[in-house]
Amino acid sequence: MAADPADYSKWTSEELIDRVTLLEQQLKEQTIRYKSPLCCTSNSPSPPRRPQKPRRSRVFDSTKYSTRFIALKIAYLGQRYNGLEHHSNNITPLPTVEEKLWKALNKARLIFPKPNPLLEDGGVNWEGCDYSKCGRTDRGVSAFGQVIGLRVRSNRPLNPLRENAPATVIDNTGEDNVFSRNTERELPRFSPAEDAPANAASFATDNGKPLPFHPIRDEIPYVSILNQLLPPDIRVLAWCGTLPADFSARFSCKERRYRYFFTQPAFTPTCGAAGFAPNGLSFKGSNQKREGWLDIEAMREGAKKFQGLHDFRNFCKVDPSKQRENFERRVFYSDIEEVAPGIKYLGLSGFQEYEDSKLSPIVSFPTSPSDQVIEPKIYAFTLHGSSFLWHQVRHMVAILFLIGQGLESPDLVSELLDVQKNSQKPVYEMAEDAPLVLWDCIFPGQGKDPRKDDFEWLYVGDSTGFENPVAQAAGGKGNAKYGLGGVLQHMWRVWRQNKMDEILSGALLDMIVGQGDQHTLSHHNPGKLKGTAHQSSGQKVFMGGNSPRQAAKYVPVLKKPKMESVETINARYAKRKGFDQNADTKAAGFRSVLPQSQLAAGQI
Repeated sequence: MAADPADYSKWTSEELIDRVTLLEQQLKEQTIRYKSPLCCTSNSPSPPRRPQKPRRSRVFDSTKYSTRFIALKIAYLGQRYNGLEHHSNNITPLPTVEEKLWKALNKARLIFPKPNPLLEDGGVNWEGCDYSKCGRTDRGVSAFGQVIGLRVRSNRPLNPLRENAPATVIDNTGEDNVFSRNTERELPRFSPAEDAPANAASFATDNGKPLPFHPIRDEIPYVSILNQLLPPDIRVLAWCGTLPADFSARFSCKERRYRYFFTQPAFTPTCGAAGFAPNGLSFKGSNQKREGWLDIEAMREGAKKFQGLHDFRNFCKVDPSKQRENFERRVFYSDIEEVAPGIKYLGLSGFQEYEDSKLSPIVSFPTSPSDQVIEPKIYAFTLHGSSFLWHQVRHMVAILFLIGQGLESPDLVSELLDVQKNSQKPVYEMAEDAPLVLWDCIFPGQGKDPRKDDFEWLYVGDSTGFENPVAQAAGGKGNAKYGLGGVLQHMWRVWRQNKMDEILSGALLDMIVGQGDQHTLSHHNPGKLKGTAHQSSGQKVFMGGNSPRQAAKYVPVLKKPKMESVETINARYAKRKGFDQNADTKAAGFRSVLPQSQLAAGQI
């Protein structure tokens, strides 16, 4: 029987307030209970959550893995980096490429550096990795064919039957090298390779049957793993595991190839009559070029003079710490080449818009004279040589740009290469860093063509016989080159972002020129534009950057102040470091560089 309702008329104010407070509390609890996901399954309140234990990082036991010596071919865009090389305990405004590589290799547990007490904890450490690099690119310089050599973790199984046996290390001849280990091994399990080659390594399993190991198909996918961990502007392109026994990425390389890109015109041309023959200088020939346009043929004539064996002390920056005496370098090829615009691979059959290549509108043409567009041409100074001095390529390009602007003659190259006549380098600026690319590094085979690379590179996307053939052919997710998240997709993003900047800035340039009074640009108005006279603005000098540098008056290179001779620079450094007074530095290979006559006269 239901209870009689309470007669609130007889309640005091304090009792009524307490009652209302109680009812509000009950309503609040019911609302929370009905909104809970457990309201339909249980009337009991949910148990309190147990606090999660912090995840413990597992210690990686490198003694359970074999290692092998490999080479990696790497590409990177250098504008966001402080060069390739990392110097320990040296803080730089930008990260180096080596820092990014080391962090990716370390995170993937592909390298096992030995502790070095001289280095900071967590810093770049290549101790025990047999690390070497081919070309030490400077800040801002890119590379499309950089090569490094190092020892990395391998999937090759260790032998479980040799108790307390030393860990297996794969060398370059296919035989086993060993280094001392005193811990038991666990054998990783692999599926036997049915088509393993005759020289494939095999190891005994627990039941005594051989377990073949394919050195490529069963190996760690080094390229794919590293590209997942590296920034999009650093890509690993290939790896090679069949290296000579004495391989060094630096000393085994017999040819390095560089390209320095520039546009024609080099900068926006100076309009009006002021754009011709500034400061009385003119280009070769009767047909003068407007300021901003380069004389490509004159540059090509100068570039050809670099070929051969020459002393390049006037085309480099001297590093006295190396105490270098020999500045001779051999240049195999030097030329100015026109570069086709656009992306070539879009014209391949697998990338065109239509299956019938004839229907693919790769190139469009203007429909009216008003739509005529003059696309700036792209050129590259292409240089092949055995090796190069510090900043040598950028000094060579700087001289070629002066020749191209008509400020110098192509004969200047021959003058600077004649170190008997010009033993001291003139003080001139080198070209900008951004357009320079280490294009390729050549490692010839013994007794083979010395200018042809002989390494068996396994490039990203190449079939190893292990991938799904359907996914490989379709460029699916598992394809590290064409698939989702592949190298091509990453680099397309980088290219498109820069392309959009080019399109928008180009459209704005045309808009600015097309606005306002157009009479000053007419062919019938040969007079100078207001405010463009060279008498007040001086000489524009192009050095490969985004805009020319302004000079009050151009001074020819051979009339510029001269630096001290190489011998004097080396001698001053040697005296300051006390090389001649220190037996240890002598034994380390520093030569005696202090002429007694200069010491006695106090000239150093």
